[in-house]
Amino acid sequence: LSDAQRALNVWRAFEAKAEAQGKVILLVDDVLTTGATGNAAAHALYEAGATRVELLTLARARKNAV
Repeated sequence: LSDAQRALNVWRAFEAKAEAQGKVILLVDDVLTTGATGNAAAHALYEAGATRVELLTLARARKNAV
């Protein structure tokens, strides 16, 4: 998928619980490709009232890797 298609694929796919209110949250993802998953998850957390969201990834996919 293109970067835009990946973003649309996960947009509104996540819903955070009210327990996120006022919290600083660390998201952990195994591989960062376009950042769409992290962005969508962070958006849901901010909507639920999180004060800060950080993303930690263990690896990054290379663009145009074969």
